[in-house]
Amino acid sequence: MKNPFYIPSLIAIGFVTRYLLLPLIKQENSWLQAAAMFVVFVLGIYLILQTASMIEKTTAVLKDRTGLAGGLLQSLGTAFPDMVIGVVSAILSLQAVAADPIRAINLAIIAASTTFGSNIYNIFHASWCMWRQNLANSSDKKVLMFPKIIQGGIVTPITHHKNKPPKKQIDDAIFILVLLSMLTTTVALGMVLFGKVSNVPVGITGDLYQLTRPIGFIVLALSIGVLFYFRKSHHETKEKESNEYSSKKTIIIWLNLAIAAIVILLAAESLIEVVSHFSEIAHIPYVVSGVATGLIGCLGEMIVIHNFTVHASGRLADAVIGVAMDNIVTTTGAAFIAILGGIFLGSEALIIIFVLMLFANTTLIQQISKLKNYL
Repeated sequence: MKNPFYIPSLIAIGFVTRYLLLPLIKQENSWLQAAAMFVVFVLGIYLILQTASMIEKTTAVLKDRTGLAGGLLQSLGTAFPDMVIGVVSAILSLQAVAADPIRAINLAIIAASTTFGSNIYNIFHASWCMWRQNLANSSDKKVLMFPKIIQGGIVTPITHHKNKPPKKQIDDAIFILVLLSMLTTTVALGMVLFGKVSNVPVGITGDLYQLTRPIGFIVLALSIGVLFYFRKSHHETKEKESNEYSSKKTIIIWLNLAIAAIVILLAAESLIEVVSHFSEIAHIPYVVSGVATGLIGCLGEMIVIHNFTVHASGRLADAVIGVAMDNIVTTTGAAFIAILGGIFLGSEALIIIFVLMLFANTTLIQQISKLKNYL
């Protein structure tokens, strides 16, 4: 562990952010309000990034101790932030229904756009990582992950990797992404065919679509089925990874994961309140705010696949599967939100978000298929 006060400090920052700083965003003093929003936003991002790092390290150890697939454990950890942000938005939406129906729908729009928007970011980023890996493979030269001004590490041709991902895992990643596309299509069709809201509340412009409870139950069952089917690891780790959790007892590792979950919950609620309040005072469409918040939620997964691409540890396939499974997990969260009654999208947002999700999936499938040629 970095230091004995690392985890207690994360918990303390989480509680201070949620219960001491967050109430200040409702102050009448505009300068105090702006300062509070900025500090809460920065601390919320910091907490999510720190817990994502903790989750990455703990799942690296647990995959060997439990026999569960590394990609599944990785996805359960890294998908938790954006899924929680969506679920918390939905819960806040339900709490606001009686007092403020317009705010309730706006929070539900944030829930949907955050959950689905995060899927767009991490799939496109994974496609970028695989494209850079394939570029290094085809040229047989090391390439920068990003342009020189950004850096981001160096990608090594896969022929120079000490451990190479098994082809079976690459096939699994492609299969999971195909299933993800099917789930995404089911959600989109369910909203369009069965979810159009006939009585749109005054103050909401344009058509409005909801992911209904029956479709939510169907998507939830299908998502859980996919996660269950790919739960087991069928590939041995050739080289054990070592980090500060390697020498800890399994129960301690699970406890750290539970603490990470608590910290993420505190950060998620704080971020949602800030985003919602900022949208109100700046008159920014809630779907735009939600999609922006989705980037925060999926940073953990983006960092993991970035690190596994740059650092050739033999877990590149785990990372790719993790990205695909991450989006299955967030789809599971979306289905749960639908069952709660908290997912709405306007027609334009629905079209744009789901078209981008399917396009991103197709792009990543193409890059992963190309990667197989170099194994």
